[in-house]
Amino acid sequence: MTQKTVTIVGQGYVGLPLAQAAARAGWTVHGLDVTESLVAQLNEGRSHVDDLSDTDIQEMLELGYRATTDPTVIASSAVTVICVPTPLGDGGSPDLGAVKGASRTIADHLVAGSTVILESTTYPGTTDDVVKPILELGSGLKAGEDFNLVYSPERVDPGSKKFGIKNTPKLMGGMNDASTQAAVAFYGDFVDEPVPMNGLREAETAKLLENTFRHVNIALVNEMTKFCHEMNIDIWEVIRGAATKPFGFMKFTPGPGVGGHCIPIDPNYLSYEVRNQLGYPFRFVELAQEINNSMPRYVVDRVGGLLNDHRKPLNGSEVLLLGVTYKADIADQRESPAEPVAEALRERGAIVRFHDPLVSTWNLGSGAVEREEDLDAAVKAADTVVLLQAHELYDLESIAQNAKVMLDTRGAAPAPAVRL
Repeated sequence: MTQKTVTIVGQGYVGLPLAQAAARAGWTVHGLDVTESLVAQLNEGRSHVDDLSDTDIQEMLELGYRATTDPTVIASSAVTVICVPTPLGDGGSPDLGAVKGASRTIADHLVAGSTVILESTTYPGTTDDVVKPILELGSGLKAGEDFNLVYSPERVDPGSKKFGIKNTPKLMGGMNDASTQAAVAFYGDFVDEPVPMNGLREAETAKLLENTFRHVNIALVNEMTKFCHEMNIDIWEVIRGAATKPFGFMKFTPGPGVGGHCIPIDPNYLSYEVRNQLGYPFRFVELAQEINNSMPRYVVDRVGGLLNDHRKPLNGSEVLLLGVTYKADIADQRESPAEPVAEALRERGAIVRFHDPLVSTWNLGSGAVEREEDLDAAVKAADTVVLLQAHELYDLESIAQNAKVMLDTRGAAPAPAVRL
């Protein structure tokens, strides 16, 4: 085992920025991933995530970073960090397949004195009840005595120009104090504010609270959007006014639904575990999920209503969707609400096309969606333009002026666009 050597398992939106931060801090970084084509791409200096450019990857390579599919690098690493996906499985239960697989791989090469950190979002108890037994059984070592075990939730905001690994406070909770301090020593090399927690479950639950808070408040403004429209109240002006209060209020805005990995998925982990352990529902989460999941069809209803005002049926009308990623100014489409919007439009007979400066092809369960190359011509030709993501590259004033009918789901376009 070599000091200041780390293996980061999973080289995606979480693992790769972490690898960059550690490499810049002088750590020898092994980026372990099971996808051979991805490993080859990274070692050729080409990035696959929005937050890192090809130049960033090339800098990492110059600093000693290497991507690999060879798990034996774990044996030489003082720290191993698990940054693998944790999607929802059947029935909304957490799918820990990747976490279990990574844990088994680590166990085969784990050495005494090292530190294992789980960053993947999951339900409380996963590190202690799932990861620890796998590591102990496979390695013959005992957590808390022979090796350190920690949970430190990822806090990555893709596309953010303000917050990155360095200036985002980092939570870490170990199974004992020695484990927590080992994590503080590791992250403290490149994070401005390491935040020790009292234990594994507290760190796991803190991550879920963060995203459940956002989930519930987004649902609140989404539901208010619906009844404010019916009552002829401008919800965007309501939010603007409320946001002037310097205390006791935090601004959230409505939209066509929630996307990305965190908001549509993470609160379900907590809801699942509450039902599983205690036998009753986490009602706030389940209600918020119901409201946020209803927004794509609400958008379609609004499109139908706007067309009806112009004496046109939705069936057979041409609808142009602008911005199909889950967040503005990034290419990530994970759980994007654009997909259920497009599917619902198709179900009602609309002819759906899209434009997104960051997405070249877009495939749905019902088939590929045609991409418009000439944005200006497409805006003028469409019966309705629907802004789903307000990418900075869009000239929203021009689009609003040239569209026959425009529904703005982000409150970003000027009149005559109609806001959600």
